[in-house]
Amino acid sequence: MTTITPPRLQGPRLEGTSGPGELRPRDRILGTARDLFHRHGYRGVGVDTIAEVAGTNKMTLYRHFGSKDDLIVECLHGFAEEADATWASFEETYPGDPVAQLHAWVRVGADCAIADERGCDMVNAAVELTEHDHPARRVIEDFKTEQRNRLVGLCRSAGATQAELLADTLWLLLEGARVSRQSVGAEGPSARFIRMAEAIIAAFLPRGPAAP
Repeated sequence: MTTITPPRLQGPRLEGTSGPGELRPRDRILGTARDLFHRHGYRGVGVDTIAEVAGTNKMTLYRHFGSKDDLIVECLHGFAEEADATWASFEETYPGDPVAQLHAWVRVGADCAIADERGCDMVNAAVELTEHDHPARRVIEDFKTEQRNRLVGLCRSAGATQAELLADTLWLLLEGARVSRQSVGAEGPSARFIRMAEAIIAAFLPRGPAAP
């Protein structure tokens, strides 16, 4: 039997309180669910476990989230918001420099692929939640499509000769690296993600500028 330990919770706190145990119930449930789903899978964790680890009960959980599926969807929306913040950070760090932003995307991708042995939460959800009418399927599809389109736009702004082909090549390389990290570990092919990605970028960009 898997032992589940409480996650580190973050989020808005009740007015006049402090400490991780005093988060609002909804934020505590959501933070707990995100951590447990990430570490143990969407099918491997039930609402009883989430409520217990969050220090609440099923009645409270269902008051804030109508079902486990609704809770999963809310978790996935949270991951999508974090991705939006990452894209914003590229623009803030390298304003007006799409080439530098593209290389920054590579470095962040490498961190995701190598540091996190559990892989992409969206991909994991897609693998586990196979029902075509599951509400999470639309969230996953919309997220992945938007991320791919953003990468195409960045490649185009960087002056890539074939922006869509470059974006799709980098996209599939990252997806594969994250799966490889799960299957053969951090010392496998994913360890060379940056070198491979930079070589691909150099082949598509005029004069092949070096990474910053």
